[in-house]
Amino acid sequence: MQALLAFFTRYFHWVVFLVLEAVSGVMLFRYNSYQGSVWLSSANAVAGKVYDWSSSVSHFFTLTRINEELTERNIFLERRVQQLIDERQAEEIEPDDFMTARQPMTDSMGHHTSQLSTLTSQLKLIPAKVVANTIDRADNLMTINRGEADGVKANMGVVCGSGLVGVVYMVSRHYAIVMPVLNSQSRISCSIRGRDYFGYLRWDGGDPLYAYVEDIPRHAKFRKGEWVETSGFSYIFPAGISVGRIVGIYNSADGLSYRLKVHLATDFACLRDVSVLDDPGMAERMMLNQAAEDSLRTEN
Repeated sequence: MQALLAFFTRYFHWVVFLVLEAVSGVMLFRYNSYQGSVWLSSANAVAGKVYDWSSSVSHFFTLTRINEELTERNIFLERRVQQLIDERQAEEIEPDDFMTARQPMTDSMGHHTSQLSTLTSQLKLIPAKVVANTIDRADNLMTINRGEADGVKANMGVVCGSGLVGVVYMVSRHYAIVMPVLNSQSRISCSIRGRDYFGYLRWDGGDPLYAYVEDIPRHAKFRKGEWVETSGFSYIFPAGISVGRIVGIYNSADGLSYRLKVHLATDFACLRDVSVLDDPGMAERMMLNQAAEDSLRTEN
C-alpha cells in the first residue's frame, strides 16, 4: 500500500495529465459532430482490420481439415471414375462373357453390385500428414504422422488427392516411413487406362516430376497423352489410382517392349496431405502369396 501511495505521489502530475487528456478527448468527439464522425470512421476501420486479421487466422487453422476432406473426396472420385469405366467396358462384352467377367452379387437390399464396387466399399482411408520428405536422392523416403496406434501397417498403399504416392515401408507407434514412387527400389504394377496392357512403374532418379513404365508389350496400341493408373494386379493397390500421363514412348534396352515416360500426377515437392489404404483383405492375400512362394521353393 505504501509503495502504491508513493508511486501516485511521485507521478501525480502525469496521472492528472492523462485523466484530463481522456476527458477532453471524450468531450471533443462527443459534442462536436465533425470530430465524432472522424472518430467513428477511424474506429470502424481499425475494428474492420482487426476482424479481417482474426478471420484470416481462423481460416488458416481450418485449412488442415479442409485439405484432408479434399484429399479424401478426390480419392473417392478417382475410384468412382474407374468404376464407371469398368462398368461401361463390361456392358460391351457379350452376354455370356458379361456374367462371368462381372460376377454380379446381391446386397442386403436385393440390388446387384460388382466386385469393384464391393472392393471400394471395403477400403478404409487413414488420413495423415507428411512431416518429412526428400525428392533429391536416389532412394527418397517420406515420414507421415500415423503409425500402429492409428491402424497403419507395413506394405499398405499410400495415395493423395491427385494419385499414387507409395507404399508404407516401416512403422512405429505414431509414425510411419513411406517408400514413395521417387525411390529406385519402388516397383508398382501399372496399366494404361482403358486398355489391358500393363507394366511396372520405376523411377531412375533425376527429375521428380517424371517416372517410367517398363515392359509394355510391343503389340500394345496407345498414344501420348493417355493416362497410366494402378493395374490392380497387386495386393497393395486397387485398380484405377492415377499415376500420370504418357509424355514419351521409347524402346526398351533389348527392343522387346516399350518404355513409357510418365508425367506423374502427384507433385511430391509440395505434398502435405495423404491417405493410407487400409484393405481388410490385404493380409490374407499376402499370406496366401507368401505360402505359394514358400511351396515353390520347397518343391525346387
